[in-house]
Amino acid sequence: MSTTSEAVGVHSGDTSTPRPDRRRRIAAWIAIALVLIGVGTAGSLLAGIGQWTQRDVLDPESAGANGSRALVQILGEHGIDVVVVRDRAAAENALAGGPATLALTDAPALSDEALETVTDAAADVVVLDPRSRTLRVVLGGGIAQGFNTGGAARPDCDVRAAVRAGSVAPGALFSPEEGMQACYPVDDGWGLLSAPHGSGTAVAVDARELFTNGNLARNGNAALAVNLLGGSPTLVWYMPGLADSDLAAGDRTLGELTPPWVSPVIVLLLVAALAAAIWRGRRFGPLVSERLPVTVRGSETAEGRARLYAEARDPLHAADQLRIGALGRLARLLGLGAAASADEIADAAASRSGADRGTVHGVLITELPSTDADLLSLSSRLRALENAVRAAVRPERTPE
Repeated sequence: MSTTSEAVGVHSGDTSTPRPDRRRRIAAWIAIALVLIGVGTAGSLLAGIGQWTQRDVLDPESAGANGSRALVQILGEHGIDVVVVRDRAAAENALAGGPATLALTDAPALSDEALETVTDAAADVVVLDPRSRTLRVVLGGGIAQGFNTGGAARPDCDVRAAVRAGSVAPGALFSPEEGMQACYPVDDGWGLLSAPHGSGTAVAVDARELFTNGNLARNGNAALAVNLLGGSPTLVWYMPGLADSDLAAGDRTLGELTPPWVSPVIVLLLVAALAAAIWRGRRFGPLVSERLPVTVRGSETAEGRARLYAEARDPLHAADQLRIGALGRLARLLGLGAAASADEIADAAASRSGADRGTVHGVLITELPSTDADLLSLSSRLRALENAVRAAVRPERTPE
């Protein structure tokens, strides 16, 4: 008698209780929204951490390794009044009170005119984070030359502050213009530039490598910092911010730079993408099973699959299917759990049947049939192994 199985069709249709499924979908969308919000929040926090870390560099009120609070305290012990300002108006007011030294960090947001206005009000200027533009505007020339990869260098110049400080290990190197004084030669560059500035001087030095809290105690860094920044009773330490920028009026936004049709096209594409997502993702209800008036014999299913394997000319795949079935049946005969591996099943089968372990492993695992004849031989050997194990496990049921 042949075994039959009923084919079961699946279609999408409404059910009598759609509420649980709808609640699951709503919960899934809420979970997705919460995940997106969490990712956005984490990204914002990480970006904020990066901004605060960058802001901490050369900050006179920061006690971190990249701050300069230690230098401010040393200057205060020497009687220098350090005024920390973070906007241009406050810097100009502080410099208008009398002769003062201006310590200036990088100021990319200021125009050349604004930079000149601030520096001209100071008796002396020390550029702590020089760039080529700052060198041109404040010192009248000089360009960035590279970075020091060696050790400490001697001043080798006539600048009094550098001569009194002795050797330091400069960071950024610069190339001087004619009429400038240069100190701390390394290869083809110099670690400090000095040029006349009104009745005083303007100095450029890489304070990131010399004047921060983590580097101040090395070589003659502290002495050089005090000599350069302590020339006047008052030191105005200016940390320019984006609010000081006078370049915004002349800058064009991204919307102004792009053609007028770009923004509507982007919006249209977003709407089309959303519509496509809704169209492709919609469902009329959960999947339900429906019995179809078709009966397929089990023998026909097996025969059809066998023909597919034969047409594919893939005896190895067919052998895998035979072995999978044999391993499952042997595991049940031997009382092994579902987690038992093929090697464990083969060892147990060899031990129970008394067959050679290598032979059993070859039949169940290692042998690779390459022809139909090999596949037929493997099938017979699998059947013989199963019969041997069954005879050992259930001898009363062994057929005569």
